[in-house]
Amino acid sequence: MPTTRATTEERSAVRTLLRLWPYVRPVRVRLGAAAFVAVLASCTGLVIPLVLKWMVDGPVADRDPAGVWLGALYLLLLGIAEAALFGIRRRLVARPLTGVEAEMRAGLYRHLQRLPVAFHDRWASGQLLSRATTDLMLLRMFLAFPLTFLLVNGVTILVGVVIMLLQDWSLGLVILGPAVPVLWTCVVFERRYAEVARRAQDQVGDVTTLVEESVLGIRIIKGFGRHRSQARTFRALAATLRGTELRKARLLATIWGVIVTLPEVAIGAALVLGALQVADGDLSAGTLVAFLSTALALRWPVDSIGFLLAMSQEAATATERYFEVMDEAPESGTRERGTTEGGTQERGTPTLAATPAKGPAPAKGLRFENVSFRYPDAPPHSPPLLDRVDLYIRPGESMALVGATGSGKTTLTALIPRLHDVTSGRITLHGTDITAMSREELRARVAMAFEEPTLFSTSVGENVLMGADEDAGAAELDRALAVAQADFAHALPQGPGTRVGEQGLSLSGGQRQRLALARAVVGRPEFLVLDDPLSALDVHTEAAVEAALRQVLADTTALIVAHRPSTVLLADRVALLSGGRITAVGTHHELLRTNAEYAHLMSGEGEEGDHR
Repeated sequence: MPTTRATTEERSAVRTLLRLWPYVRPVRVRLGAAAFVAVLASCTGLVIPLVLKWMVDGPVADRDPAGVWLGALYLLLLGIAEAALFGIRRRLVARPLTGVEAEMRAGLYRHLQRLPVAFHDRWASGQLLSRATTDLMLLRMFLAFPLTFLLVNGVTILVGVVIMLLQDWSLGLVILGPAVPVLWTCVVFERRYAEVARRAQDQVGDVTTLVEESVLGIRIIKGFGRHRSQARTFRALAATLRGTELRKARLLATIWGVIVTLPEVAIGAALVLGALQVADGDLSAGTLVAFLSTALALRWPVDSIGFLLAMSQEAATATERYFEVMDEAPESGTRERGTTEGGTQERGTPTLAATPAKGPAPAKGLRFENVSFRYPDAPPHSPPLLDRVDLYIRPGESMALVGATGSGKTTLTALIPRLHDVTSGRITLHGTDITAMSREELRARVAMAFEEPTLFSTSVGENVLMGADEDAGAAELDRALAVAQADFAHALPQGPGTRVGEQGLSLSGGQRQRLALARAVVGRPEFLVLDDPLSALDVHTEAAVEAALRQVLADTTALIVAHRPSTVLLADRVALLSGGRITAVGTHHELLRTNAEYAHLMSGEGEEGDHR
């Protein structure tokens, strides 16, 4: 997992939150209307103290029951109007903001599909999941409540202070006394709370990652009796998160204590001074009632400042985390900016080798030309994993790729559909540099079956038909299942329509591998890349699959990673990968006679498996 803990130093919450504008812009009219209605509702509440002043100094002082009842009616109508306006505000924001959240979530998902494999290798899935769920929920809550009420409460406080100063300027200054310490507390609070909020949301991602990995790896945990150690690990992460949340609570309690206590003291002081003025005849009782009612009406706008600032900081952190993913450069149609042995290359421009040189027509088939590759996270001066690989697979030919563990076989096959981009050199399909093609075109021509098959929580048929055109039907599915010797699918409870469950773990390893092979061949690809596709099969099933696969390989150009002689014999020729380079190419029997390393690997004494 990458270091996702971004520093909050020099970070502006306002500048961060402004990045949400493109998503909010389509609903800005409704949000603006909601804010206006909320301001109107809040100001309606401030009229109530003025009605009270009129009642106390008028009907109450004059002992006029009719006037008292009329004042009560005014108060009732104002209360109903205030409640109705706040209800309208909620209706105005509910639908558009759920739409904003849905659009942002869909955009994040689309972007994740377009990000390179190297990104997903670095990032923990739980961190991505928490950004798509918890963080977006926080953003919706911010847009629905704090965003509006920071404005509404600010306007309410301003209007309320003006009303109080007009009632009695000396008492108004008493109420304004706590303003400076409250503002200073808010500034200090914002900086500290931002740091803790970021830490807490990152820790939520860590907890999510552990839960997801534990669910997916439950068979390993149970098989090795590691449930107690996993529980201890989870408790430690949960305790760390709890400590961070408690620190957030302490910070929030501190600012709330300051914001609540100082205004309450000011109101108490204003009450004493106002009562003295009423006793001296310098102030009417109605004015004092209106003044204090206005001050009490401002308690919620003032008290909520800490809460709203906390939610705003959490929303700013959520926005920051969201755009950490969205700012990642997606896969492009051509190779992106990168450093090669020849220098620097600009994003969006093909390599020089992408334009064939004048001369003889380029060779058909699949060709690696002086290909080198180093993982982006490898130490800067480390040797490349693949070093100047040259390999040519003729049209319609099947080539087996053999090498020791860690020699880079899987990495080499991943370069063909551009799951990774070459560091230098080029790969061509029928003479065209693959970086000159769009990834959609390239991956429509190349199909892959991985050694570790991945199935999705959908039906068997849908998993297989992912490798075909959208209009493919039952005939293509049945053919692919037959080639992969996966006819067991027809015996499942609902046949190929049976859901296989998460990761396909309801099936055996061999069944999953056969379905992955069926997915690779269902679209009749022009180029087929198989990464040890038969490793989980028993001897009899392997023989049956090989017999059917020979028919498929006769009509396509294929590169097959192989560890066993039986798989090697499917190919027309064999390439030996050693030390990051192709050191020998020939038929299986030729290499057995002439290459000691190949003979050692095929003897069963060499290492099996592969890394990266």
